[in-house]
Amino acid sequence: MSIFSPISSSITAADWTPFDVFMSRALYHPVLGYYTRSQNQIGKDAATSDFVTSPVISPYFGQTLATQVAQCLDATGTDEVWEFGAGTGALALQLLNALGNRVRQYNIVDVSGSLQALQQETLQAAPALASKVTWQQTLPDVLSGVIIGNEVLDAMPVKLLARKNKIWFERGVVSMHDELHFADEITALRPPVEIDGHHDYLTEIHPQGVAFIKTLADKLNTSKYGGAVLMIDYGFSESEYYHPERHMGTLMCHRGHQSSENPLLEVGEKDITAHVNFTEIALAAQDAGLTVNGYTSQGRFLLNCGLLDHLTHASLAERAMAQKLVTEHEMGELFKVICLSTLPDFEPLGFAVGDRSHTL
Repeated sequence: MSIFSPISSSITAADWTPFDVFMSRALYHPVLGYYTRSQNQIGKDAATSDFVTSPVISPYFGQTLATQVAQCLDATGTDEVWEFGAGTGALALQLLNALGNRVRQYNIVDVSGSLQALQQETLQAAPALASKVTWQQTLPDVLSGVIIGNEVLDAMPVKLLARKNKIWFERGVVSMHDELHFADEITALRPPVEIDGHHDYLTEIHPQGVAFIKTLADKLNTSKYGGAVLMIDYGFSESEYYHPERHMGTLMCHRGHQSSENPLLEVGEKDITAHVNFTEIALAAQDAGLTVNGYTSQGRFLLNCGLLDHLTHASLAERAMAQKLVTEHEMGELFKVICLSTLPDFEPLGFAVGDRSHTL
């Protein structure tokens, strides 16, 4: 089923809709959005999903991440974890298993009722741990503890900017003859850095991701204890993100482990993502009063946190799957980890070697 009909009621040939609004509807429409519909394909394994995330690839992802989470909890003197976009619930189960009594309450913030049901099913494997989990629809005025987002920022709607003949346009969506089409309007919006050259150039900006980080910062800074934020996603520093040769942007769609570049087809039936500009995330956090405590590749982060020690007694098959998390040609280099906190002097162990904060 396509969600063209609900969307088309507000998109006509004369009604231009910014791409970020379209993307929000395609992913989060209450009934037929990709992440909210009952027949979503965010499964527990490669055979039943459109894509798989690190916790599904290997349980050692969560077990290793738990080492960093524990250090963050100790540094802040807190016992609460907040996970945004918990997917299948695999990461929550892995972290709870590893952290044990170190966590009093584990909060999951997810807009999808169908995914909440999947998370509850996953957590049934450990009823005692599941009793610590609560699902939140809204955020409290004050946050404390450790906040985790694995592949959350990439799923936040983005604005598309297109430079054509030296003029910048914002790209939107219109409906003509029962089909969706791109349409551009002249805009004052610009990428955060000047793009060298005068060639045509398509890229994204991330106002919703920036607003999300600022909201977390405001709520952490209001707390007596504060906390730390760990964001894990695929992306680049700003100089890489807006490189002149990256002239087609990073927007991508995923369905059945196949990639496509046209988000206007099969709307609501496939994922739409964009890479993360980690420089923008870091600057937003700093502007809102947080400290950037570290930034590095996922591979280096996991090795710093002791992944190899966890694999000591793993089978050959388990080691092969865990290797996907750290090798450069798999997820080890494309995925990055950033730590933000209310603690200016905090030195998280995940960034002890290979910290790239200076590149942001």
